[in-house]
Amino acid sequence: MDALSTVIALAYLLAAVLFILGLRYLSSPATARRGNLLAAIAMLIAILMTLLDRQIIDFKWIAIAMIIGTLIGVFSARLVKMTAMPQMVGLFNGLGGGASALVAFVEFNHQSRVAAMPVDLAITTLLSVFIGALTFTGSMVAFGKLQGMISGSPITFKLQKPVNAAMMLAVVILSIIVAGFQPSVLLFSIVTLIALILGVMLVIPIGGADMPVVISLLNSFSGLAACATGFVVQNDILIIAGALVGAAGLILTEIMCKAMNRSLSNVLFGAFGTGDQAAGATTTAGGDKSVKSVDNEEAAMIVGYAQSVVVVPGFGMAAAMAQHAVRELSELLIKRGVEVKFAIHPVAGRMPGHMNVLLAEANVPYNLLFDMDDINPEFPHTDVVLVIGANDVINPAARTDTSSPIYGMPILDVDKARHIIIIKRSLNVGFAGVDNELFYNPKAMMYFGSAKEKVQELVAEIKKL
Repeated sequence: MDALSTVIALAYLLAAVLFILGLRYLSSPATARRGNLLAAIAMLIAILMTLLDRQIIDFKWIAIAMIIGTLIGVFSARLVKMTAMPQMVGLFNGLGGGASALVAFVEFNHQSRVAAMPVDLAITTLLSVFIGALTFTGSMVAFGKLQGMISGSPITFKLQKPVNAAMMLAVVILSIIVAGFQPSVLLFSIVTLIALILGVMLVIPIGGADMPVVISLLNSFSGLAACATGFVVQNDILIIAGALVGAAGLILTEIMCKAMNRSLSNVLFGAFGTGDQAAGATTTAGGDKSVKSVDNEEAAMIVGYAQSVVVVPGFGMAAAMAQHAVRELSELLIKRGVEVKFAIHPVAGRMPGHMNVLLAEANVPYNLLFDMDDINPEFPHTDVVLVIGANDVINPAARTDTSSPIYGMPILDVDKARHIIIIKRSLNVGFAGVDNELFYNPKAMMYFGSAKEKVQELVAEIKKL
């Protein structure tokens, strides 16, 4: 091994260590920024060493692509709002999968023309293009649902599952022919096309309530596609990085499913939920049930003179971009001597960690954020719970109503607090499409309106106390 090869091998080892450390730091909001930086440095090292390792003759197009990609990344980070982060994550998942599929397709086209392709290489190339292409179109559909370009409700049609099964069977049969008998570019192209269609078919029947699971699963798929591509191009660091992303995404997917008390197969094939409700809609899901409501002054009196307040953020906070107003409210209450905590449900919002990201962007201290298991024992001793745009994750029907589709899902036990104030535009159902029993609890009071406006009004009234 010459000196350059030694340097490259050591650099790859350093990059692998940094990837692992970065992933470790990403497990906590307090260290996530450091983890992201370490992972970015690792990727830069990996790219530079790969360019040296492959002895590139002409860097012109590579340099142009890197400049364009850097500019897109910088402008995206600066211009995309934090409320649109789930869409951006979905888009990046798709681009990662698409890149893997393109590399695999080009490599297969090249290898099949210059020499007989070994079976193991053909299999890994097929896996790379299949997972990558499926991830690309599936992520584009997820992006469309999150962005509101496609209905957030499940999209189903007759014989949908048999059609999907038939396409999967066709992929298996064609892959066996390509890998074992005839490395045909035409058949390989058909596999790629079917994978692209399957990506769409598998995501359109998934409702908005399950978007956190979809995002984490597609993230895992993008990593697995990259890992398979690493075998195709014989790049160790790509294998390591892809395997880390794939494994982390699968673990996170399992955590999301557990948080909803549902299996992954039920999430993928259950056509669960109704998607978004129209903003500002006033239809009442509760029929003849009555609710109590409060105005600004009453809400300010209850919250401002409490000894302990637990804030429960949900997608309504994200949609209204109310995180900065919420931070101002928490700071005001703390100055008044109120103990303030934030209760974070694992599947609140549109992607894993959505609430953590928004609150961190608003500079809410990490030590005020508590996971569901840690905060639930606190609710019976809490004076006021302030719910800001959350719905299904606080619905007591998950505990008591065996006929409810969310029965068995672990929820935040906000109904055990002394007082509950719920900021919501209307009594409309949430993503799961079921009525929320908490709205009609004698201890609950509805504070109707947009999350940002109501929190700002609440801050203004508390300052008068």
